[in-house]
Amino acid sequence: MTTDVFASSPKIDRIRHELKRRDLTVIAKDYITPAMLRITLKGDDASDFVSLGADDHIKIFIPTSGGATERRDYTPRRYDTSSRTVVIDFAIHEAGPATQWALNAKIGDVLSIGGPKGSAVVSPDIINWLLVGDETALPAIGRRIEEALAGQRISAVIAITGPEEKQDFTSKAEVNIHWVYRPLSDAAKADLLLQTLEQIEIAPHTFVWVAAEASVTRDVRRYLVEQRGHALPWTKASGYWVKGMADAHEKFE
Repeated sequence: MTTDVFASSPKIDRIRHELKRRDLTVIAKDYITPAMLRITLKGDDASDFVSLGADDHIKIFIPTSGGATERRDYTPRRYDTSSRTVVIDFAIHEAGPATQWALNAKIGDVLSIGGPKGSAVVSPDIINWLLVGDETALPAIGRRIEEALAGQRISAVIAITGPEEKQDFTSKAEVNIHWVYRPLSDAAKADLLLQTLEQIEIAPHTFVWVAAEASVTRDVRRYLVEQRGHALPWTKASGYWVKGMADAHEKFE
């Protein structure tokens, strides 16, 4: 594939939202896989919650024993203003403050969230999608698949620790998921993702979305752009976490 098939850039609307801090109460806590914990929050503050992009981020505010507050970014997995609920999935792969809060959370506990500050809404006219990510990207990938429209085609390459971490999604789109198994100790290695991507055809005007550990995202992005000739305007890549660093992330323009 060569870049001459990309005569135009994809239409992406960037929408700003009013910043608001919301106090919501835990009403449900479920392990959807052994290492993915889903927490449902509810409260009147969610009656005007808005998140227009599948990869939007909210801030969650976690009080510490020392009286300080830790802030972490998470994707709102689902939300429903009529029921005043917001759902957040937590990948249980580290012992950071957000993970610890989720593990210890009890029905009736209160969590403060803020945002999202804005949404990047990709045109619904885009038919072909390629989603690449790891456990931390699964909430955004799952939401993208479930919100996809009939007639759209989505291929996803997702790195997880084993078949027990696979998730099922319901979608109107045509979806093909390639699950890549590797231990968490290899979560900062892109090799298996790249090997799988080599077997996937990327149609012209495919919107590619990548999110994983920062070095993995960088390697995948480089492969797609330099070796597969995929145009940068059709590629959105983010390092959702950085190995060895707390609360770190990278964006690749």
